[in-house]
Amino acid sequence: MKRLLVISYWIVSVMLVAITLSSLGYRFQEALFIGTMFLPGALAAKFFFPKVSFKNRWSGLKETVFVVSGILLGEILLFLVAHYLILTFRENLPGSVVDWPDIPHILTNPVFIAFILTTLASGCHFFESWLDRKRPDQPGPISFTSDRKPVTIPIDEILYVESNDDATTVVASGGRRFKNYTPISQWEAILSPHFIRIHRSYLVNKTKVTGIDVDLLYIGDIQLPISRKYKDAVSGMTGWRER
Repeated sequence: MKRLLVISYWIVSVMLVAITLSSLGYRFQEALFIGTMFLPGALAAKFFFPKVSFKNRWSGLKETVFVVSGILLGEILLFLVAHYLILTFRENLPGSVVDWPDIPHILTNPVFIAFILTTLASGCHFFESWLDRKRPDQPGPISFTSDRKPVTIPIDEILYVESNDDATTVVASGGRRFKNYTPISQWEAILSPHFIRIHRSYLVNKTKVTGIDVDLLYIGDIQLPISRKYKDAVSGMTGWRER
């Protein structure tokens, strides 16, 4: 259901962009075609920007410039090709006279393109966040191997995942512990978005957290450390009781 709602967001967004582009002299069908050219850039921005790291300020800045430049250049090329295809189609229409050969300058304006892309990508991010709050996914069971035995357990029964050297332990309700050798980074990818990383060695089920302290997180009577690297992510979560 949420996927359909997100697809609907992009459809509505393209329609609104098409209405705007209609004022540039395009027919609505043509404006709709041009509007879809914003989708690759918006999706690329949504995918790549969260991956840019600013641990090193200059390295992060260079990565940002590289991503922005690549997206904007790609979008301008898409608009040029789309405009050429529209003119070609017009020329092939019976009795059609093409008196508008030049692409509108606004479609080669990096500021305008960046504004539209930022609006689309940011809007999708906030819409998905709102959907996650209003319609949280119900996690299903997960299967893995522990001590050479197959294990299947509902995700909502897992309290946290602990990494210790080359081994990882899945800690579940009722004091159950399942040792395995899947890296915690892989567990993080598997259990996202229901779990949050609070330490290089701990991945916690968001729904099981009962409180947080300055540098401690509580799951009932269990205390787990919060490292400085993940403190901002933990403090940004809502619904947890401060201790």
